[in-house]
Amino acid sequence: MTSPPVAKRVPVERTRHGETVVDEYAWLRDRDDPDTLAYLEAENAHTADVMAPTKGLQDELFEEIRARIQETDLSVPVRKGEWWYFTRTEEGRQYPIHCRSRTEGGEDEVVMLDQNAVAGEAEFLAIGAFDVSPDARLLAYSTDFAGGELHTMRFRDLETGEDLPDELPDTYYGTAWAADSATFFYVRPDAAMRPYQLWRHRLGTPPADDVLVFAEDDERFFLAVGTTKDERYVVLHLGSKVTDEVHVLPADDPTGEFSVVEPRQQDVEYSLEHWRNRFYIVTNVDGAEDFKLVEAPDASPGRASWRDVVPSRPGTTLTGIDVFADHLVLFERAEGLRRIRVRDQASGDDHVIEQPEAVSTASGGANPEFDSGTLRYGYTSMVTPSSVYDYDMRTRERTLKKRQPVLGGYDPDDYATERVWATAPDGTRVPMSLVYKRGRPRDGSAPALLYGYGSYEASMDPGFSSLRLSLLDRGFVFAIAHVRGGGELGRAWYRAGKLLEKRNTFTDFIACARHLVEEGWTSPASLAVRGGSAGGLLIGAVVNMAPEAFGAAVAEVPFVDALNTILDPSLPLTVMEWEEWGNPVESAEVYRYMRSYAPYENVEAREYPPVLVTAGLNDPRVSYWEPAKWVARMRATKAGDSRLLLKTEMGAGHMGPSGRYDAWKDEAFVFAFVLETLGERR
Repeated sequence: MTSPPVAKRVPVERTRHGETVVDEYAWLRDRDDPDTLAYLEAENAHTADVMAPTKGLQDELFEEIRARIQETDLSVPVRKGEWWYFTRTEEGRQYPIHCRSRTEGGEDEVVMLDQNAVAGEAEFLAIGAFDVSPDARLLAYSTDFAGGELHTMRFRDLETGEDLPDELPDTYYGTAWAADSATFFYVRPDAAMRPYQLWRHRLGTPPADDVLVFAEDDERFFLAVGTTKDERYVVLHLGSKVTDEVHVLPADDPTGEFSVVEPRQQDVEYSLEHWRNRFYIVTNVDGAEDFKLVEAPDASPGRASWRDVVPSRPGTTLTGIDVFADHLVLFERAEGLRRIRVRDQASGDDHVIEQPEAVSTASGGANPEFDSGTLRYGYTSMVTPSSVYDYDMRTRERTLKKRQPVLGGYDPDDYATERVWATAPDGTRVPMSLVYKRGRPRDGSAPALLYGYGSYEASMDPGFSSLRLSLLDRGFVFAIAHVRGGGELGRAWYRAGKLLEKRNTFTDFIACARHLVEEGWTSPASLAVRGGSAGGLLIGAVVNMAPEAFGAAVAEVPFVDALNTILDPSLPLTVMEWEEWGNPVESAEVYRYMRSYAPYENVEAREYPPVLVTAGLNDPRVSYWEPAKWVARMRATKAGDSRLLLKTEMGAGHMGPSGRYDAWKDEAFVFAFVLETLGERR
């Protein structure tokens, strides 16, 4: 068996706010240093060697995962205009095939884009844009073959199936067609991968003639573009973590000037949708911490014209809306769960769509048609597979259109889900969503996997995963810790886990872990924890703070070198992130606070649980060197001989492998690590 790699040490001193810190592994940031790639390859070889005895288990898990999935499958068709749009998958093929037909049954199927054909022999493919023109004759689509999230835009004639000569390099997410189906708006990022420019392209003209429409110079703001549902306006959205500014342009005047709806004001957020002759605006203005809905005439949409439609409601967060000819749909969050409210525009009456399970998730689906009385929405729980419903907003009747098939005889009655509450050190009650197979013991002898995120107001809603059954059937309880920093319990819950309150995220998670032990769900030695990206920061922080509380840890593309990253404005996302984490460049208080929890800075000579760490060489969000540096420092510092493994995808980015079979193999690898580490291979 290969020995663990030893990273060379090249001390680099940094002095901030009167404190000098030595960083021995800063050299790993240099991809041009041949030692960097050699080190990553050596780590991959070591990980493969250590995990080689689990190869049979990995294969077993992969086959279990695959056997539950209907590999040749079809999505529920969605109607827009004269066409029904759907995707399908075929057994043995990595990627979906995007199709449309003039009949709901798909008898006259037309393949719009076969991602398998686009990928060819490439090991990675991600589709960024997928946008059909208003006249339904053209498809704008963009491709990324590296995982770096920098795309090339192309245009396909949907009648001939051939791509036009137009090709736009170096584009980002976000597109919009003008009403003429010949003018196209797209976004480009800067060197730090911040989307900041809006460009206009005229089909049939050289890209060199494209027009720069708008450039956002404030590095806190991301630029995005889209259209309103009725396609009457092109919408330019400029957003920081806490502030928004929206500009609109009539879609039938593509060379005209965008007009600002309301100039940016620090800490005022808003987004909009168009309905008949007015804009509906979701905003937190005037102290509406959990947001409210206002309206304004489209001829004078500024704040002076805003009138409340749905006022701020304590305990209920308004997360978004959808508009129909006769109905308004409100997407809300209350009591830690997502729900859908339907409002009749004529009478003003509204109602919440009742769902069959208490711990579940209801979310908006694809609803491109304005003149429709039917709402399509998604529903799932931790025991109910993802389901698609059509809901008649007039009669309140719903029709199940499809439930995700789970092959092999899955019976939801064999499993149970519930909501439990842990108590944080400051007395705050922290919710957890659990799922487990009925009959598992509650005497502390059974294994558990605890998942967490807790940043950016992102909510980790309870939902189904057929992959997870491989753990549940082996006696695991799977738990989601809805810690502060997420959005599950509203804006106040988010604020209590960011900036100078960030440590609450970590202490909440530790409290959840200890609650599982205290209530007999598991024991510390049988408890694995998992998180990715900012959730990887969470895992890195808690294994530093309470390593004895966990039997295994999985940190995927983890943001573990947080302090050094947030100190460097040249890196992707850093300046915008100051409104999430604080600005340690300017503030000594923020610097010292981040220094107190940043995983890389707080590695100690103590025993840690076994840890699996993943990275993506082309990751533009969490640079590969963050997990690499963390592992190098842990390997040189920690006591004991617990496993410490680093697995870097050398041809992918933040999202990991792109093909579905590759993703299932990756999940089988993680599961095998957890099962082998906890001694639960049965």
